[in-house]
Amino acid sequence: MKCYVCAREGRSSDAVAICIVCGMGLCREHAIREELEMWEGGYPFPAKRAKAKIPRTLCPECYNALYGK
Repeated sequence: MKCYVCAREGRSSDAVAICIVCGMGLCREHAIREELEMWEGGYPFPAKRAKAKIPRTLCPECYNALYGK
């Protein structure tokens, strides 16, 4: 699999991760590792925050959408 962001820029690089939100393949340059809060609970309620944050990989677009950075 190739990095989608690099492919849009006309480059070719192998993907090393997949965005947990949209599934986009990402190279090391474009993969953003972020500690996300996780919630656990049944449908539809109650829900509670998990005790620890879980490391996840995001693409630049999803990172910007989630954090507005």
